[in-house]
Amino acid sequence: MGIPGADPDPHHPAGPPLPSVDPFHRPPRGFAKTQPGAILRTRRVELALFGLVPQRVSAWQLLYRSCDLHGAPEAAITTVLLPDDADPEVERPLLAFQTAMDAVSERCAPSYALRRGARAIGSVTQFEWLLVANALRRGWAVSIADHEGPHGNFGAPREPGYRVLDGLRAAIAFAPLGLRADTPIGVWGYSGGGMASSWVAEMAPSYAPELNIVGAVLGAPVGDPGQVFERLNGTSFAGLPAIVIAALHRLYPALGAVILDELSPEGREFIERAEKASPLEAILSLAGKHVDDFMTGRRIAEIMATPEFRAMFDDLRLGHAAPTCPLLVVQPIHDQVIHMDGVDGQVARYRAGGARVTYVRDRLSEHFSMLVLATPISLTWLADRLEGAATDTADDDVTVWSVLASRRGLRGLLEMATTTAKVILGRPLRQEHAPQPPLAHEQAA
Repeated sequence: MGIPGADPDPHHPAGPPLPSVDPFHRPPRGFAKTQPGAILRTRRVELALFGLVPQRVSAWQLLYRSCDLHGAPEAAITTVLLPDDADPEVERPLLAFQTAMDAVSERCAPSYALRRGARAIGSVTQFEWLLVANALRRGWAVSIADHEGPHGNFGAPREPGYRVLDGLRAAIAFAPLGLRADTPIGVWGYSGGGMASSWVAEMAPSYAPELNIVGAVLGAPVGDPGQVFERLNGTSFAGLPAIVIAALHRLYPALGAVILDELSPEGREFIERAEKASPLEAILSLAGKHVDDFMTGRRIAEIMATPEFRAMFDDLRLGHAAPTCPLLVVQPIHDQVIHMDGVDGQVARYRAGGARVTYVRDRLSEHFSMLVLATPISLTWLADRLEGAATDTADDDVTVWSVLASRRGLRGLLEMATTTAKVILGRPLRQEHAPQPPLAHEQAA
């Protein structure tokens, strides 16, 4: 099902082609008539840390049928993984990992950024490979969808749910992974990946009820994007809301009209820079910028108060539906990017709809350190769900000094250090120990 010539020599100095010029990404004629999740094309790929250090894993890319924001058929892509030398006859769970792509630029898409030879400086996705590797060492299969789609629609509602869930359907149908229809599935993501994972958990009961999703970890999940935009505008992280504007103006006519009619030429240049930037580049180059500095008439507060913009932000807000799988939500109290108030609201909306949520708030971490430090408890919580351990029936709010302050957290940090060494040295990422039975319930303290 591959395309001859679509995947050039990974050792070629030019590296892999960008998705927009890669023939593999172009769907075959008639694909729209297939069912969501139907595999259209497959190929083996080679992954590398930061595009440089080859990784010892089994990796493929699957092109499959999904849909866009409006339900129109669209081709999507996921990168699926097995531990090195994994036996496809051995039963294993499946992890849906959503990266914090947080960009319009196609260089930050997982299908490009994770490949050997990729040039994606400033991409969070490349750094997050150090987290994904820990799941492979547990023996899990992994699916990493390009959840923003071919146009980098960062912040768009519902689209991540369609693309990830259809990618899971494709992964289960892909014979080399050796998965079953009832394979237990865990969902995990942080920041922009936590937002995408929230859409996956919200939409699964209605869009893909046949998938056996047993739990989801949502890290700093951007519960209220409108609130985040308002708080970050003019701050050191103003580049992030600029990327959202660059992504969403094509989807929401009211926002597109503002860019066309009310931004100065310098303002349009500001948005164009955000459209081409990686998250790190946007943060560094657009720090301190305020949208009002580029307006020719109304101020941004006046625009955001209009019915059209209130409707847009209502559409973006998470919590429209309650997930049916148990959730672990992890949030720094002093998060300088995703304020805790918005996540509190998301959790409250889920609980009001009947969802089971364990909500852990960390006093000492901030946004970027929490991405790493929350990995041990995220993986162990998911492992319990994937192994069939029951969750508490009551909602659980836990405020801790640090998510590492538990036996599991410290042990997980040591395991992460070992995994990081293997990744940097290009050692095989394979399951080295038999799965352990779940430990007795233990909270971080």
